[in-house]
Amino acid sequence: MIEIERKFLVNKALWQAPDKGCYFQQGYLSDKGCTLRVRIAEDKAYLTIKGKTEGISRAEFEYEIPLEDARQLMKLCLYPPIEKIRYKVEVGGKIWEVDEFLGAHQGLLMAEIELQSEDEAFEIPPWADKEVTGDARYYNSSLSKQSSSR
Repeated sequence: MIEIERKFLVNKALWQAPDKGCYFQQGYLSDKGCTLRVRIAEDKAYLTIKGKTEGISRAEFEYEIPLEDARQLMKLCLYPPIEKIRYKVEVGGKIWEVDEFLGAHQGLLMAEIELQSEDEAFEIPPWADKEVTGDARYYNSSLSKQSSSR
């Protein structure tokens, strides 16, 4: 499967979070060439393998795993797991995922939209600010690594 994604910082003054979000904890078991991530989202857990990003696309494979396995895998992560609340918002018929980071990255808000093709047109909401697609500083794996140096 191919993931095609655009990422934006969120203007906090214009953003209003929906009533309900989903708490995520995610950590990285590998980030050399491809990324191996474990994620706990409320009472579900996933193992995700992502290939190298080329443009705004990359291979992605995600598998649901037992919650207890994910808890044990979190202990094996290279860096401290990141924590965030994810909100889903529909804009122009597409779903945007807005992440409100907690812990070491408290206050960071990022939005992403998954597309069907790299040149697909989409509506950019007023709260979407600077585009950071392809900026490695804003990859979740990089944020996890930065957490270990704080």
